[in-house]
Amino acid sequence: MAFTSRLLCRSRQLCVGQAVLQRENAVAVRFYAKEAAPPAMLKGDEMLWNIFFDVKKKFETALGILRKEKITIDPEDPAAVTQYAKVMKTIREKADLLSVSQKVKNIIQEQTKGIPDARTYLLTLKDIRIKNGLPDDLGAEAMMFDALEKVEKEIKKQLLRDDKKGMALLVAEFDKINKKLGIHKEDLPKYEEELELKLAKDQLTEIKQEVVEEMSNQIKRKEFQDEKMVDVRSLDIRNFI
Repeated sequence: MAFTSRLLCRSRQLCVGQAVLQRENAVAVRFYAKEAAPPAMLKGDEMLWNIFFDVKKKFETALGILRKEKITIDPEDPAAVTQYAKVMKTIREKADLLSVSQKVKNIIQEQTKGIPDARTYLLTLKDIRIKNGLPDDLGAEAMMFDALEKVEKEIKKQLLRDDKKGMALLVAEFDKINKKLGIHKEDLPKYEEELELKLAKDQLTEIKQEVVEEMSNQIKRKEFQDEKMVDVRSLDIRNFI
């Protein structure tokens, strides 16, 4: 079950699912402890109950999918990576969870709200990218800062986001960067799919490392010294649920 929990913990919304399941009976005591009709829930209690119930539902949905779908722990096998990404996508869709790009979009909207100048905005985007483990393989970020330097030298002042003319110059520079890198708006779904596959490979790599480490620790124990360590690719998580 510990191995399965690692998969579920890929989503923050699902991480607390186990705690919800454990507390379910304890919460119910509040409503059935007395023979008399239970009092109406307070607003705060009702809100917390709804949150717990929603997380519990998401957790059970994810667990149900993991019981059915085969996941091969082999980050070097493109088919295994694609299958893992597909399972995670199914979990997100069935449990009504956000994709990585949707999460990042929401974070950007929240953390850049009220930022007055373009430089702080770009620095905030860089911080968000790093914290969320998003790659910049093309070096677009450095090009964007170079473009900002060029515009600010041209307008001879700090570029503010409410400066329509200055921002139009910056957007034009960004369009040149996108053209140079071969990035097109119509290809955004393809870029998102590529990102999901990269993240899936990274997650499978992390899972493999943890599984190998755990098996290595177990095999050192006296009662398992005669056992041979199995190939992680042969493990089926459905047997651990």
